[in-house]
Amino acid sequence: MTPLAAHITAFLGHWLPVDRGASEHTCDSYAYAFQLLFEFASSRIKVAPSELMLEQIDAQLVLAFLEHLEKTRGNGANSRNARLAAIKSFMRFVEHRVPPALDQARRILAIPGKKTESRLVGYLHRDEMQAVLDAPNASTRGGIRDRAMLHVAFAAGLRVSELVGLTMDGLTLQPRPSIQVRGKGRQERALPLWKETAVALRAWLAIRGLAAAPELFLSARGGALTRAGFEYILEKHVAVAAAHCPSLAQKRVSPHVLRHTCAMIALQATRDLRKVSLWLGHASIQTTEVYTRLDPTEKLDAIDAMTPPNLKRGRFRPPDKLIEALRGARSLHDYAVRKGIQAAKDKTARPLGSA
Repeated sequence: MTPLAAHITAFLGHWLPVDRGASEHTCDSYAYAFQLLFEFASSRIKVAPSELMLEQIDAQLVLAFLEHLEKTRGNGANSRNARLAAIKSFMRFVEHRVPPALDQARRILAIPGKKTESRLVGYLHRDEMQAVLDAPNASTRGGIRDRAMLHVAFAAGLRVSELVGLTMDGLTLQPRPSIQVRGKGRQERALPLWKETAVALRAWLAIRGLAAAPELFLSARGGALTRAGFEYILEKHVAVAAAHCPSLAQKRVSPHVLRHTCAMIALQATRDLRKVSLWLGHASIQTTEVYTRLDPTEKLDAIDAMTPPNLKRGRFRPPDKLIEALRGARSLHDYAVRKGIQAAKDKTARPLGSA
């Protein structure tokens, strides 16, 4: 049996970030996928995660884990496929380091991804977004921090990993407020900030203090804020906002919904898909095209630009009631005559001896 801990440490600590050049966000995402996998395997095999063996992570266990993600954790097909991609990447790494596990790795690599549905993304309307931004209590340290985080997350259209990864060095307040964001694939982008967002940030910086952590937003203990931490904060404030904006109670508001909301507002304001793509940091403009399906004004512009077919003009004249009645009577007479003739033919056509 081959201990698993040494191989997963080498995979996440050196091969993925150094040999493959994966971004910090990708490494974090893969590490979280393996955290979920090893916790599931530990409860299923009844051993501590640090005592798991490589041979125990077989195709049957991986399939059970993927089912667990969907049925127990409620993850969608996209999340399932992302976790499977992390596992497959590790198995390709294992193929070269542990030749006896080649067959095991091949079986896992053969697991197909799940087909995803192309659904409309969720976003908030302006009044709903404003209710969420107004939810934090600005008279407390946590409320000031949360208000600044929500403003930055929405105004810049950040992924949650980008938000918690913002650093003090990437923030500029003079001469014009802006932030430097490191996105997926090591891509960086600089984004200007609204005046209201800058005001919320200055209020947070005034009480942040000289913490050792380089991150812009800190947890209650003074360390870096985690993804799960921001998700909890957002959920708390959405519940408060729902009391003033009841429509929020019918929506699932995740950190990515704030990003979608920013994209929709930017698209409606600029009418330029390329600018929205640059703002969000999309590698391909095709990713941004999903927002055009959400905006009905795009379809209205298309209708206005097209020339509809002309209808033939005419004047409708209702038929005379007496003529219509006579036509109806004639039709009934013709039908009765046809039925009588057919009945006579059927009678003469009967074979001899039939009843």
